[in-house]
Amino acid sequence: MGAADSVPGVSGGTIAFITGIYERLIAAVAALDPRAARHLLRIHSTKGRQSLKGHLLAMDIPFLVVLGTGVLTSIVAVSRLMHTAITTAPGLTGAFFFGLIGASAVVLRELLALDSPGRVAAGVVGFGTAFLVAGATRDTGGGDPILPIVFGAAAIAVSAMILPGVSGAFFLYLFGLYEHFTGELKAFVDGLIGLVTGTWTVEEVLAPATTVAVAGVGGLVGLLAFARLIRWALDNYRAATLTFLIALMVGSLRKPAGDVLGASANAGPMWLAGVLVAGTIGAGAVLALDHSTQSLTY
Repeated sequence: MGAADSVPGVSGGTIAFITGIYERLIAAVAALDPRAARHLLRIHSTKGRQSLKGHLLAMDIPFLVVLGTGVLTSIVAVSRLMHTAITTAPGLTGAFFFGLIGASAVVLRELLALDSPGRVAAGVVGFGTAFLVAGATRDTGGGDPILPIVFGAAAIAVSAMILPGVSGAFFLYLFGLYEHFTGELKAFVDGLIGLVTGTWTVEEVLAPATTVAVAGVGGLVGLLAFARLIRWALDNYRAATLTFLIALMVGSLRKPAGDVLGASANAGPMWLAGVLVAGTIGAGAVLALDHSTQSLTY
């Protein structure tokens, strides 16, 4: 799931379907209750420890901890690779992302419902929102967006991890924050290693650590708040919600297309061939995943 959610267009929710843990994941996330922390005040007593244990098991915390550790480990590893790709070859990476997102929209086309005015409106709003946002945003790269934006983007990205067909990285990419987030995470991990080896100072680690911490808190809020909202929307307005998400993906294609065009100055035949290959690889990865999971029902 972490590897899937580290690239725009591939859904960690789909990976959860493949491994048979999707329903358990949704139930565990929906059961999270911060009020269980009050039992920590009575952890010194046997009854308090038993109450805390009971609530943790009821929320399936052991499952979430093991799953979360795997997700975070993979995000750290894959995001380093993607940061290197997007900073050294933005055009080719944009083509790869275009293939991923475009093929994902094609794969999910059967879930598109335009059989009522409300669902048509959901599709129009989704496409229009993504198209406008994709045109207005520019990846911050090494910039420094204000922390409230980091908080909000992380909340939306993490809550999206449980959606089939949409990845958390997709929203970061759409918001123009993908390169910044992957860069800050890479710098934070390098800084921790540097502190151990003596090549980094605490002051140098502080900036990326602050971004990672704010993003972590935002992600937790996203799980506790947005995930429940998403579950409610899927339970009550499933067709309209999925139509909105698919239209959002189609409208967002403006972002990778712009990245490819922006890097095409003085492009030769070899570069154009590379763009086609990168886009084909991205689309092929999604189509291969879809082929192996045709029996799944979202």
